Amino acid sequence: MLSRREALDFLLDAARAVDGVENVPTLEANGRVLAEDVLSTLDVPSADNTQMDGYAVRAADCAGGSATLRVAQRIPAGSVGQPLEPGTAARIFTGALIPLGADAVVMQEQCEAVGDSVTVRHTPREGEWIRRTGEDIVAGSVILPAGTRLRGQELGLAASVGLAKLPVRRRLRVAVFFTGDELAMPGEPLAPGAIYNSNRFTLRGLLENFGCEVRDFGIVPDSLEATRATLREAAQGHDLIITSGGVSVGEEDHIKPAVEAEGRLNMWQIAIKPGKPLAFGQVGEAFFLGLPGNPVSSFVTFLLFVRPFLLRLQGVSGPVEPGGYMLRADFNWTKADRRNEFLRVRINSAGGLDLFPNQGSGVLTSTVWGDGLVDNPPGNPIAAGDLVRFIPFAELQH
Repeated sequence: MLSRREALDFLLDAARAVDGVENVPTLEANGRVLAEDVLSTLDVPSADNTQMDGYAVRAADCAGGSATLRVAQRIPAGSVGQPLEPGTAARIFTGALIPLGADAVVMQEQCEAVGDSVTVRHTPREGEWIRRTGEDIVAGSVILPAGTRLRGQELGLAASVGLAKLPVRRRLRVAVFFTGDELAMPGEPLAPGAIYNSNRFTLRGLLENFGCEVRDFGIVPDSLEATRATLREAAQGHDLIITSGGVSVGEEDHIKPAVEAEGRLNMWQIAIKPGKPLAFGQVGEAFFLGLPGNPVSSFVTFLLFVRPFLLRLQGVSGPVEPGGYMLRADFNWTKADRRNEFLRVRINSAGGLDLFPNQGSGVLTSTVWGDGLVDNPPGNPIAAGDLVRFIPFAELQH
């Protein structure tokens, strides 16, 4: 069996970013991936301004620690003041431009205003409470590199330098279908031996979270001919095909021979639990990923393998694997497996991790109850109090 690391490295080495660049409004670019470096069109701040409500002064006029100055002007944010004459002060408000001649701002709490005068009870240094031109961003500098997946803070940064549109890679086009004559859709009656197709909802929801354009081919009958026909159609105009079920080697598992007939395939047994079977290949110009049919296995293999592969296809250049962090296990796990286990856990009120009691690959309730996964190395028992690597679902679903 391949290790998780070996399988993931193979996938990431094969991934190539999609072609096609769109200039989209910055307000509509959330979740998209930059196709080019984004440069600032201006300095930020664009001019010296105050960080505080207070009084703009000449520091030399206040060198004695207590100085009474005439308040010659009032400068709210968005207006431009007059040059500051010696022996005067300007009432100034956060974000307002520093008037010519002023070299410091004294916060209002250190001043006492009476009529048209102010007594400054502080010895300011030059530059105090002044934001300097370009101290945050210099015009012409790269503020967002190509390959950045845009979040709210990146959109805000782009907007802060006046960028109304951003160059992003086109959305990833993904085809999905599901194999198994036993599958039924919610709302339909369940025949003996049938199950509802939960994977269709889980996988589509995950793909939509990543901003993919999803075409759903639905449930495909358990026959080689139907599977091949769906694969051919799914390969047209899509970057990736994802299936669930049929990736084992039983008589009713048709994914392997169908993909081999229409393209090429690597069938892997991966040393993880839940999971294990994973198929990777190509049909026409589209990549192919076949996930196991058990609901939790499908969910976990998506998070561990499909997610980083998707991000690379979308053009993300930085890390695509979740970091995780160490937390205390408040449970015992004595039946260590020879595979790399991913245990469904929840953070408790004491800051430790509780284990869902049933870790079966068909127990979908564990994925809703839990906050994330414990990445447990092969052959590793866990005793209460041990530190374990925790990967929150929040890091795995965006």
